[in-house]
Amino acid sequence: MYEVLNYESTLEILDSEGITGIVKKVEKVKFLQDNIIAIQDQVWGINHSISDYICSPGLPVDFYQSGYKTYVIVSLREVKNKGDIEILNFEWKLEGKPVRKYGYWETFIDRSTNNLNVKIIFPPNRPPIRVWGIERNKKNTIELDEKSLTQLPDRRWQIVWDKKNPRLYENYTIKWEW
Repeated sequence: MYEVLNYESTLEILDSEGITGIVKKVEKVKFLQDNIIAIQDQVWGINHSISDYICSPGLPVDFYQSGYKTYVIVSLREVKNKGDIEILNFEWKLEGKPVRKYGYWETFIDRSTNNLNVKIIFPPNRPPIRVWGIERNKKNTIELDEKSLTQLPDRRWQIVWDKKNPRLYENYTIKWEW
């Protein structure tokens, strides 16, 4: 239906226990077919409830559960045609159990994607001690170094993992110890 030119996914952990967070996704897409009026989004949060889902452009019209993912049907509210480029914005809130010593955030690539950018923002009083990037299907684990971790002006910590031409159907996971 469309290819993803750029995919940005951000998990912002709002408290030092990891109980609440906000997820934001921004996808720049190019439609590959005519007469597209709706798309499917995926939201997730293992051991966390999902609420306050918003998207732009469009309107969420249906939610359904499959495994640990919730699928959302988004009416675009206008017809998209082959070659059209659109910026899709998605956001939702997570609330759940505390994240103990280890946490992780997973991004699954289910469409042709040119660039992947995954960010996790940690509270100022609980930065990660170690961070790994894992490509599950490829069975590849890399330790993300200090160049991937920065302290933001408001004293929160941010880890960034960029991946050019991520593999289709690959799970890219950032795992951390804190």
